[in-house]
Amino acid sequence: MKNIDVNTISETIAEMCIEANHFLTDDMRGAFNDAARTEESPIGRRVLGQLQENLKIAGEDMIPICQDTGMAVVFMEIGQDVHFEGGNLEDAVNEGVRRGYVGGFLRKSVVGDPIERKNTGDNTPAIIHYSIVPGDEVKITVAPKGFGSENMSRVFMLKPADGIEGVKNAIITAVKDAGPNACPPMVVGVGIGGTFEKCAFLAKKALTRPVNIPSDIPYVRELEKELLEKINKSGIGPGGLGGTKTALAVNINTYPTHIAGLPVAVNICCHVNRHSVRVL
Repeated sequence: MKNIDVNTISETIAEMCIEANHFLTDDMRGAFNDAARTEESPIGRRVLGQLQENLKIAGEDMIPICQDTGMAVVFMEIGQDVHFEGGNLEDAVNEGVRRGYVGGFLRKSVVGDPIERKNTGDNTPAIIHYSIVPGDEVKITVAPKGFGSENMSRVFMLKPADGIEGVKNAIITAVKDAGPNACPPMVVGVGIGGTFEKCAFLAKKALTRPVNIPSDIPYVRELEKELLEKINKSGIGPGGLGGTKTALAVNINTYPTHIAGLPVAVNICCHVNRHSVRVL
């Protein structure tokens, strides 16, 4: 049994919130550089060049990559042989988000009630997803999610008869409807299967998979490749101004589902696809 003080969780998450809002992960940086090098449209190349300059300034001057520093989404994969001490885990996660956003001078974008709209002042509460896994480690993923792209996400409750072609059409429809509003080049997270809420979770989690690592399921891997090609032929392009790099990646997660259903969720993320991962 490993004992972890919850203050360690708070300190770690605070650091991760700041890190994710200022620096791209290595896989995202590589994909972005590849897009800038291979974009065929002159205006698309210009947009990507400006975005690269923005990333450079953000890292050097510790200015957030984007003014929308997002709502903090936290995935906690907790080893079943871990024991937390010193307080409540969920309070500790939210304390970490509070420290990161207040201490890191990141924009506070969370309102305490969806109708009354009063800002909480510290970007809490976070959206927290827990899973229990074997072992004595805790894997934390912090993914600040801006709402320009979040608002463009969709859930489709397809019929089984719609099949794979229906899935493809749903994903392409979501991307085309998003257009420039999702700040392309985008990363497209897709969840297929489960239930209404499970497919949305799968799509969100898919955004945290490195964009240079395809699915290990053969047909899903081919589907990711096919959809990326089709999306990049849509002509939306960087910034929505036209070009051949509308998306940097399509990441798909699947899960068993009911005999009467075929749920599909599309969670789109902007060109930075911010996330930070640590293991304790």
